[in-house]
Amino acid sequence: MAINTLPFYILHFKINIATYMLSYLNPSLFISALRITLNPSQKYQRIKGFGGAMTDAAAMNILSLSSGAQDQLLRQYFSPDGIEYRFVRVPMASCDFSTRLYTYADTPEDYDLQNFTLAEEDIHMKIPLLQRAQALSAQPLNLFASAWSAPAWLKTNGALIGKGSLKGKPGGKEHKTWAQYYIRFLEEYGKYNLSFWGLTSGNEPTAGEMTNYSFQALGFTPETQRDWIALDLGPGLHSSSFPQTRLMILDDNRLLLPHWAKVVLSDVQAARYVHGIGFHWYLNNIAPPGITLTTTHHLYPEYFLFATEACAGWSPLDRGVRLGSWDRAENYAHDIIEDLNDFVTGWTDWNLALNQDGGPNWVKNFVDSPIIVDSSKDVFYKQPTFYSMAHFSKFLWEGSQRVGVSFSQHTSLEISAYIRSDASAVLIILNRSEEEVQFEVWDQTLGFLPGSAPPHSILTLLWSRR
Repeated sequence: MAINTLPFYILHFKINIATYMLSYLNPSLFISALRITLNPSQKYQRIKGFGGAMTDAAAMNILSLSSGAQDQLLRQYFSPDGIEYRFVRVPMASCDFSTRLYTYADTPEDYDLQNFTLAEEDIHMKIPLLQRAQALSAQPLNLFASAWSAPAWLKTNGALIGKGSLKGKPGGKEHKTWAQYYIRFLEEYGKYNLSFWGLTSGNEPTAGEMTNYSFQALGFTPETQRDWIALDLGPGLHSSSFPQTRLMILDDNRLLLPHWAKVVLSDVQAARYVHGIGFHWYLNNIAPPGITLTTTHHLYPEYFLFATEACAGWSPLDRGVRLGSWDRAENYAHDIIEDLNDFVTGWTDWNLALNQDGGPNWVKNFVDSPIIVDSSKDVFYKQPTFYSMAHFSKFLWEGSQRVGVSFSQHTSLEISAYIRSDASAVLIILNRSEEEVQFEVWDQTLGFLPGSAPPHSILTLLWSRR
């Protein structure tokens, strides 16, 4: 077994996870241009957690390693010795990060789903790895499922890819069969002692509305998603053995907010079955968080916001794996801080592990991952994005509450502040500038904490307030 990580200098100079104990310092002894004031009386959303996706590709890459290396990789993500992911997204059947196209019910006209069967990828790959991850975790893992496409025989285009939606109308047999497909999935995974915290209403529903879309998709408009939830999926879940399973709508780019949420949640019959709103990070540069996330939160504060997919290397201008990319780590931290400061409760990365090409992916839609596997050498590389995720997943426990933070002057630092259940304070600071920034943190219960954010750095400050 050989486990490799990126060069030490990346960890030493680029990553700063600092744990401090505050003490009463004389502020006159430390003159700082920037004062950061913690305002714990300003209370916002509570954190649910962070994680990644156990795709077919991720499972294949993990299992391509020796048994010892597999265990080390899983420990890095899920154990108390690692970064303690709490969430795992699980694709229902195939997606682009599979090596073949399949669903669990490919027998035509099987409206009763009598031939519904999990795939080899589930039984021999994803399920065993999820069980091992759960065994390593100190807390129950929160699994949530997303489907890419319905079986071809249920769709208007008769194919898993391309532009196509469910045949018929909400309330009809095709829509009811598709709702029961979700329930059968939960039942089958339950036989392996894996229960699901949540579901999304389907991955990127707008993709299935695009002509010649290149991989698995199922088209919904906000109106048809609303009606399918109200008439089929919602009642089906409610009357099943899984009424507490949390349902997230959208599971698509945040630029669709708040419109998508307005259409679905303004309908009382659909809204009563919905718990949250999932969204992806693609095209965020044209979707400001204030007019998408914060507006949606203020319109529907009882429904949680949750980032369900993100990855680096997806853009045609910056495609695939880039070992050691600090820019991508900064992009992760920037997006997470931005989301959390706009009422988001959790953030889920895409593939847990990919190979050096950024796959396998049957349509060659190669991207990057926080862990890259080189099975020929029996090693895996923890990317800077892995450590970027660590600043959030390791220190922001479930139930941590975002609180207010203010600044004595304008600053280039990006900051988010929290109070944890153990009464500790957490301050996460990102400096994307070329300059070192001196600062002091003021917590009225304990005093001053002097600090410095080096150029291009991420810091986590943790202190007890007792």
